[in-house]
Amino acid sequence: MTGASQGLGRAIALAYAGAGARVAICARNEAPLRETQAELAAQTGGQGCFAAVADVSVEEQANTVVAETLRQLARIDILVNNAAIHGPKGQIEEVDWREWKAAVEVNLLGSVLMARAVVPSMKRQRYGKIIQLSGGGGASPRYGFSAYAASKAAAVRFSENLALELDPYHIDVNSIAPGALNTRLLQDTIAAGPSRIGEAAFAAARRQLSDGGTALDIPVRLAVFLASAASDGITGKLISAAWDNWEQFPGHRDELRKSDVYTLRRIVGKDRGADWGDK
Repeated sequence: MTGASQGLGRAIALAYAGAGARVAICARNEAPLRETQAELAAQTGGQGCFAAVADVSVEEQANTVVAETLRQLARIDILVNNAAIHGPKGQIEEVDWREWKAAVEVNLLGSVLMARAVVPSMKRQRYGKIIQLSGGGGASPRYGFSAYAASKAAAVRFSENLALELDPYHIDVNSIAPGALNTRLLQDTIAAGPSRIGEAAFAAARRQLSDGGTALDIPVRLAVFLASAASDGITGKLISAAWDNWEQFPGHRDELRKSDVYTLRRIVGKDRGADWGDK
């Protein structure tokens, strides 16, 4: 579990431990990571919990986390790619280019590197679950958030591609759109101000802060479902925790496998009732 020191990542890690899983977590900031590790240890009696300070956008560190997890826990059945940063906010010609690249490196390349590292062992055991957190911008543009939106959309499409490659090995790969969560990223959004993210986005963020946003347990429950045997065979999907009726997906496995529903796709005129643009 990457990015597990706080917020949604921490909540998913604790939920997995509560469901009986042995959990390995990593994050860049050591203090909150150790706090989460202590909570996991208290919940599990100190058994089956491993934590490492790591930047998953650095290949050597991603590989080391996976190798050490395999050494300590013997196998990896589930990878949750949650580590993410917003990156710079504002007009593309004005933002710091190094910060823009850093967002892509963490949000996209970090997910790819972790997948590359765990896939060989999952292939050998012919089973696994890879879960990618999407987030705002993964399926639609966001004014002033070009690095975040582009990297998240790319991570989702990478997951869809990976699902095709790994399907023969019974490894399911899915993405979660968690909803509008009141986490540190929301505070980061508000701090950016309307001049950098636009009046509409700033007002929406303030409303979300006031209203409470999506309850954290909603995406957590979806993450538990996608990690469980109940979701076996459901793969290559982008699932909204708040809006999709994913509890019923197991009853429609064959239909889901044959369809492009719940994926990134191009919207054509006829999808919106226009009959003038399609041949």
